[in-house]
Amino acid sequence: MISRNVTIQNNVGLHARPATFFIQKANTYQSSIWVEKEDRRVNAKSLLGVLSLGITKGMTITLIADGNDEKDALDGLAELIDTGFGE
Repeated sequence: MISRNVTIQNNVGLHARPATFFIQKANTYQSSIWVEKEDRRVNAKSLLGVLSLGITKGMTITLIADGNDEKDALDGLAELIDTGFGE
């Protein structure tokens, strides 16, 4: 199990369209992946879970992955976040 802190860069945070991109990317990996904000942890492959965190621009979240492709999962998701979801 590995984790990485990332800061949300895009203007709307993880809402609607960016959250959908995030979840689609998370679902390409076999590992179990979670998003943690403060004391709440949700499944990164669940749209409702991710949206329930209310993640906005400038917030730092923790990505956690556990599985055979955990490093690739965190690298891919962090890159998606760092590029602002193409916005």
